[in-house]
Amino acid sequence: MGKIFKLAPQVLSFENGVLNLKLKAYENLGISPSVLVNAVAVSPCLLVGDVNFEFVKVVEILKSIVSKGGDGDIDSGLIQWHFLDEASCKWGLMLELLCLLSDNVGFSEEQLVEIIRRSPCVVFEESGGKTLSMIGFLTKFGLSANQIAPVFLEFPQIRMVKFFANLRMCFQLLTEIEMEAAEIGKIFQSHTLFVGSATLKTTKSLLGCLNVGKKRLCRIVQDNPFVMKNWVLGKRVKPLVSIREAEEEKSKAGKIEFLLRLGYVENTKQMNSAFKIYRGKGAELQERFDFIVKAGLTHDEVCRMIRVSPQILNQNTDTVKMKIEYLVKQGYSVSDLVSFPSYLSYKSQRVKLRLSMYKWLIDHGAAEPGLALSTLIACTDRLFLQSYVNKHPSGFQVWEDLQKEIHSENC
Repeated sequence: MGKIFKLAPQVLSFENGVLNLKLKAYENLGISPSVLVNAVAVSPCLLVGDVNFEFVKVVEILKSIVSKGGDGDIDSGLIQWHFLDEASCKWGLMLELLCLLSDNVGFSEEQLVEIIRRSPCVVFEESGGKTLSMIGFLTKFGLSANQIAPVFLEFPQIRMVKFFANLRMCFQLLTEIEMEAAEIGKIFQSHTLFVGSATLKTTKSLLGCLNVGKKRLCRIVQDNPFVMKNWVLGKRVKPLVSIREAEEEKSKAGKIEFLLRLGYVENTKQMNSAFKIYRGKGAELQERFDFIVKAGLTHDEVCRMIRVSPQILNQNTDTVKMKIEYLVKQGYSVSDLVSFPSYLSYKSQRVKLRLSMYKWLIDHGAAEPGLALSTLIACTDRLFLQSYVNKHPSGFQVWEDLQKEIHSENC
């Protein structure tokens, strides 16, 4: 009575029999007494003026979907009256929402009953006004009816008001970290349920807790939107590692993966030793390894080579290519590298000088052809001069001329 006195005082001044006539009018339109009593309790204004046909239509739709899509009847608790109050009870909004869900989104009676029974807040909270606002919000991000439908079919166990507030808070976060509109749209199109279920920290709080800037935070979310699960309100957030530390960790992981492919066993002395010797990222080391294989060797041969002389992978592919081409030009085979892989580790000037000098000595009958690469390259300059160059009267002069020529090429 207090609510009627407050919201519809006219009812108390009705002439005798008028109230019964109004109630009878609703009953004649198919409204059961139990539904009518509950409706008047939350919305006394139904008794003022003419029959509220929007209310009648809402009840008709609910009765129809129950009869076609569910068991029981509308009096068995389908309408969750506690979601409705005099301030927000707007039957026109509820009617608009039910028509939208049925006609535009395309839900069947069975699906509508399931949605209402499992998540009554979708239809009844604020008379469906928040749901209508949420649908309008999502359509702005390009979501179609087919993309919006699963949101209701799998709606989480929270109120619609909270779900919509979470969506808006996420949008605010993504906007404040300067994510482009198209990227924001992709996140909402693919992760609506997740985003609406999580109450995120504020942008200012996140930037401080994570110790990152807006650009990096934006990249992190774009790469993996589910990372936002770790940023919900009330959850402790640890600072992210710096970009430099992240790159170092990535490089370390790549190098370890490369060494494992070569047959090293993780956390062994051999692995730790090799890790220190090899310089470069895992991808770079793999590229150099593959380049040597493609030069004409087998995978196993190159594996044996780098076990003996791991430092050969510390050079870029251009340097390795030049040394191999020069080796072949001087009459050697690529397979000669298997027995002397260290050839690739020596400086280009040394390799060119030794092999050019050796070729000159052969051409002038001062050296026998077919000497091993290791014999020519590994010995000291003093021993090379003594054993080969000085065997010819003009050898030392040619040696010096070649030194100057090769030096000038590299200047």
